[in-house]
Amino acid sequence: MRQEFGRSLDELKNIVSFTDKFFAQADIDQSVRYIVDLCVEELFVNMVTYDTETNADILIEMNPYEHGVEVSLTDFGVERFDPRDAAPVDVDAPLEQRTPGGLGLYLVLKMVSSIHYEHRNRNSRITFIADRK
Repeated sequence: MRQEFGRSLDELKNIVSFTDKFFAQADIDQSVRYIVDLCVEELFVNMVTYDTETNADILIEMNPYEHGVEVSLTDFGVERFDPRDAAPVDVDAPLEQRTPGGLGLYLVLKMVSSIHYEHRNRNSRITFIADRK
């Protein structure tokens, strides 16, 4: 299943509807739904917030994958940003010693079973697998 979404945080409600429809049609354990929702929201918000050099829609694809879901987000006409290269977050440091930012990507990387990134012809694609671990 695939759908394009405009570059607006107002699209989050439409993304939730898209995910609802996907999970209703697919025979996938609902326990992975929280992971999918959190990761899609975080990655989409980052694309909208930081990839400001384009007005192109963002493509989201979801497919059943073994015991879970394979999800891809494709951002068109943007510079390279591999979420796996994000600065590490020290979650054990006291709050007053932490630098703001990066916690969302940290959670994405911790929650998914695998994540892949590719950047070709100014198109950025992040694919992750969410499943029962």
